[in-house]
Amino acid sequence: MFSRLALFSTVSLALLAVATPVVERNTPTTACCGSTESASSSAAAAVLSLLGIDASDISGLIGLTCSPISVVGVGSGSECSGTTVSCSNGVINSIGVGCVPVSA
Repeated sequence: MFSRLALFSTVSLALLAVATPVVERNTPTTACCGSTESASSSAAAAVLSLLGIDASDISGLIGLTCSPISVVGVGSGSECSGTTVSCSNGVINSIGVGCVPVSA
């Protein structure tokens, strides 16, 4: 419970610190995420509400601290030390929306 609260606090502060939001909505995106949460979890719902996204419309996973991967499998930039996911609704302010794990 405490680790989820700490994660939520960290993610919330990071979202508030973003000066220029990066929005890539409705574009499937392959991303490397630090962690994932079920879209139905209370932590994911809280993060999505900060972004103004209705959690009831999202299925799959929510990726936290994500960065899009532009080219899969080419060069050292394609390595992911977290979880590689494909997010059907893209990556919004480092949050992957509607994600599923990508197996290598």
